[in-house]
Amino acid sequence: MNLIELDHALRKLRLSGMAATLEARLLEAQSDRRAPIDLVSTLVHDELVRRQDRLLTRRIDEARFRDRAAALDRFDFDFNPKLNRRLVFDLATARFVEQHEDVLLLGPPGTGKSHLAQAIGLAAIAQGHKVAYREAHGLLEELADATLDGTRKEYLARMTAVPLLIVDDLGMRRLPLTAAEDLLELVMRRYERASTLLTSNRPVDDWGKLLGDTAAVTAMLDRLLHHAHVLKCGPKSWRTKLSTTSPLQEAGANR
Repeated sequence: MNLIELDHALRKLRLSGMAATLEARLLEAQSDRRAPIDLVSTLVHDELVRRQDRLLTRRIDEARFRDRAAALDRFDFDFNPKLNRRLVFDLATARFVEQHEDVLLLGPPGTGKSHLAQAIGLAAIAQGHKVAYREAHGLLEELADATLDGTRKEYLARMTAVPLLIVDDLGMRRLPLTAAEDLLELVMRRYERASTLLTSNRPVDDWGKLLGDTAAVTAMLDRLLHHAHVLKCGPKSWRTKLSTTSPLQEAGANR
C-alpha cells in the first residue's frame, strides 16, 4: 500500500487526524530514525488531538454563545477591583458543575456579567462539560414555541439534561406573563441534578415584581440559592467608560 492508498484507507476508517499528518510524520521518523512504535504513538496522538479539537468546536457550536471569544484573560479585573476574582477563577475550574451547584452573577448593566458567564461556560466546555447558553427572553420564547407546537416536554428534557445552563440578562427585556412559572419549572427540574448560571441586572429582591409572581420566584430562589455561588459585579460600567473616553485618551491608555 503506497502513501496515497494509506491516506485513503485512514480517511475511510475515519482517522483523519492520522491522515492529515501521515506524510510529515513519516518524513520525521525517517529523519530522526525513530522506532516504529514511536511513529505509531505520534500518529495516534495526532488523531486524539484532532478529535478533541473537533469535540470542543462542536460543543461550542451547540452552546450558542453570543461571544465565542469570551475569556478571563480578556477581562479587566482592575476596572472593578472589588470583584471577587478568586471566586471567578474557582468557577472557571468547573468544579461547581461537577457538584451540581448554581451561580448568580448580579450587577448593573455593563459590568461584565455576560462576558464572565460566557468565559466560565467556555472553560466548562474545555473541562469536558456540555453547556447551553441562552439569553433569558430567548429561552422563554423557545419554551413558548415548544409549548405551541407540542414539544414542550422534549424541550424541557433537553434543557434539563445539559450539565450547565447559562441564562443571561434576566430583567434586560420584557418577559412573557408565564416567565416565573416557566423558569420555576426549569429550575425545579435541574435542582441538584445540574448547574444553572444566571445573570441579572436586578437584585433578587426585585425579581418578584420583575416576573410578576412572588410565590413562584420565592420557590425558584429557594432552590437556586440553596447551593449557589453569588458574584456581585460592578459598580462601574464598561459601556459608560467607553462612551466617556475620547479616542485619544483610549489610545494613550492602551499604550
